Amino acid sequence: MHGAAEFETARLIGRRLAAADAAAMHAVYGHAEGMRWVGDGRPLTRERCERWIEITQRNYAQRGYGMYALVERASGAVIGFCGLVHPDGQADAEIKYALHADAWGRGYATEAARALLAYGRDVHGLRRVIATAAPEHAVSHRVLLKAGLRMGALRRNDDGSSTQLFDWAGDP
Repeated sequence: MHGAAEFETARLIGRRLAAADAAAMHAVYGHAEGMRWVGDGRPLTRERCERWIEITQRNYAQRGYGMYALVERASGAVIGFCGLVHPDGQADAEIKYALHADAWGRGYATEAARALLAYGRDVHGLRRVIATAAPEHAVSHRVLLKAGLRMGALRRNDDGSSTQLFDWAGDP
């Protein structure tokens, strides 16, 4: 493992990203099906993953938190990423997560999200965290609701599409 645990669950360790995580990050964020619901829907290049790790390391220095590698305890493998970010400098922390396709459907996203929210509250004093998801992405909605977020308003985007908002208010 490339660093100390920031948060843990029975099956996962969340640790800070390191430059050596670029390949694992690209395996997740470079996967076309997995990226269908993320950003513009296009897979990330290896170079964009490397830049994301650099930006995340600056976020650790500035805010004390950012994206984290999710390490499966049983195998020691990085199976995904989960973090608290501030896209485009927004005031509220936003939870983001993505898992390698091999880890889908095993409850890891909900487990990681719950642990990350508690970590944000207990270690960084975060009292409000938001999440966004495509209105039709029911799997992500279930993860967020099971992790303790509440479904909020549907936000209209500049391009005419919509985004489903979720909110978490520091509930234990």
